[in-house]
Amino acid sequence: MNTKKLIAILSFASLTSVAQKPYSVQMAESFMTWHKDSITVKPNKPAGWDYEQGLVLKGLEKVWYRTGDGKYFEYIRKDMDRYVQKDGSIRTYAYNDFNLDNIPTGRELLMLAQQTQPDKEKYIKAAHLLWKQIENQPKTKEGGYWHKQRYPNQMWLDGLFMCEPFAAEYSKLFNKTEHFDDIAKQFALIEKHAVDEQTGLIYHGYDESREQKWADKKTGLSPHFWSRAIGWYAMALVDVLDYFPEYHSEKANLIKYLQRLAPALVKYQDVKSGVWYQMTTQGTRKGNYFEASGSCMFVYALAKGVRQGYLDAKYLAAAKKGYAGILKEFVEKEKDGTISLNKTVSVGGLGGNPYRDGSYEYYLSEPIRKNDLKGVGPFIFASVEMEIANENALGKGKIVAVDGHFNNEFRKDINGNQENFHYTWDDRMHSGFWVWGNIFNELGARTTTIKAAPTAENLKDINVYIIVDPDTKKETAKPNFIQANDIKNISNWVKNGGTLVMMANDTANCEHKNFNLLAKEFGIQFLPKNINMVQGTQWEQGRLDIAANNPVFKNTKAVYIKELAPLALSGTAKSILTEKGEVIIATAKVGKGTVFAVGDPWLYNEYTDGRRIPIVYENFSAAKDLATWLLQQSPKK
Repeated sequence: MNTKKLIAILSFASLTSVAQKPYSVQMAESFMTWHKDSITVKPNKPAGWDYEQGLVLKGLEKVWYRTGDGKYFEYIRKDMDRYVQKDGSIRTYAYNDFNLDNIPTGRELLMLAQQTQPDKEKYIKAAHLLWKQIENQPKTKEGGYWHKQRYPNQMWLDGLFMCEPFAAEYSKLFNKTEHFDDIAKQFALIEKHAVDEQTGLIYHGYDESREQKWADKKTGLSPHFWSRAIGWYAMALVDVLDYFPEYHSEKANLIKYLQRLAPALVKYQDVKSGVWYQMTTQGTRKGNYFEASGSCMFVYALAKGVRQGYLDAKYLAAAKKGYAGILKEFVEKEKDGTISLNKTVSVGGLGGNPYRDGSYEYYLSEPIRKNDLKGVGPFIFASVEMEIANENALGKGKIVAVDGHFNNEFRKDINGNQENFHYTWDDRMHSGFWVWGNIFNELGARTTTIKAAPTAENLKDINVYIIVDPDTKKETAKPNFIQANDIKNISNWVKNGGTLVMMANDTANCEHKNFNLLAKEFGIQFLPKNINMVQGTQWEQGRLDIAANNPVFKNTKAVYIKELAPLALSGTAKSILTEKGEVIIATAKVGKGTVFAVGDPWLYNEYTDGRRIPIVYENFSAAKDLATWLLQQSPKK
């Protein structure tokens, strides 16, 4: 082995060995070190509303939901508050530019709009402002968005990522279902005009008028394949699909576009390094180089495509190879403990002044930057996906259901319509199970809701069934109390191998009488008293310490549970957490199945997302430990 190769291997080994934290966290923390107060996108220019800012903030959001560390949320909120005014106007945003690059930061407006916080109306108004731009965005004759007002008749691949993930989430959130037709059209037009049949890749730009110097006079296409442009398109596909309605006729076509693109990406992946070149098809042609941002984007799209079931599992191998190459080729450990990402091309465009002709020489003339945000953001995206891929085999093929029958409360949604809330998977406010549901999903399981009374039929494919805080008459006008037939069906399901989670609440906020009739089947009773009563923010009054070697909470040392009902146990039920003589959490083996019981719904967002309680209370860790344990108890159906 030559010396150069040995040094490279040792360097890579050194890099990976010191990485005690996941790379997504390392890069997120490094970024927040570089940009403590405001996000500077362009050197020596004032910070402003910019797509690069939004790209990295979306990465931080992903890390927040992966870790439950509220510092990421606070960073996002503070940065957005530098721009979003009380009336919903956005400082430095120019509506009349009709620039699609101004849209993607709006994804964080939508995230903030769905949180429990007093001033979220301004984020909703700001999101409406961006939506107004989309509604009035100039279009080609066929209905494709111009990339910018000053780039007439032109569709760029970049624009699909800039606009459509925001548009899809906005359409879902604000019930603009008719707009999904328009979203699908943007992708269909790119597929119609910009896909190269020979390579399967996509050209960077399309000029409907054929007037631009860079545009082919017959096709209107730019002359080259640029990796980052194709990366924008690939990421747009997998992100838009998160929100696209199952019933929509065009969803299948969006998946087909991704399935068509994936083999082309793998075809042009460098065999030795695993990464991709700046000019995708040009290989070792003079001047070409391995480029970080496009490589990260391809890894993200391939890995997420596999995880979501859009792509064959074989593409995960290509993503893993690409990610290993990214760590080796681009990631550098700094002396201050941060990590950096090298070799991101600063920009790539068409037309403008000075004029960019789309030639091979042009794309290679743009500067290469260290820690350019267009690389940093996708690196976080890719890292999160690879971290999920390393742990999601546990839940594959398994379904986790939350009850929506015994717990069936309502409130007004963001549009003023009635919606279910309180311990639901979709509720992203403090009252919901969105964070816990996301943990189950990232462990590979599918989450669902059983809105009817439990039966042998609707339980047969369920691995984990969670019943939480059955309603009292105070909470719901006509509550569904647990009946004898419900007890029989649930008990039989557990005995046949199901895993049941019973989460009560304090005596004033939970229907204990009938819930206890079910619990009695498993040797468990919720006692008619409350403990861990917390006054205000005296968090220590709700502290519970977890001893080492706990069979369920293997990575958690202390949790916060307030105002809970303790348990009485008999038969096979046994305590796994006791405090001052009171049983807090218990499990029971019943037939082939398992029961887990606790006297509070303590894993809702308010106490798992890191925004409210001090970080010493590891409720997010407990949520992941419990999700892992529950899935381990549950064989595939």
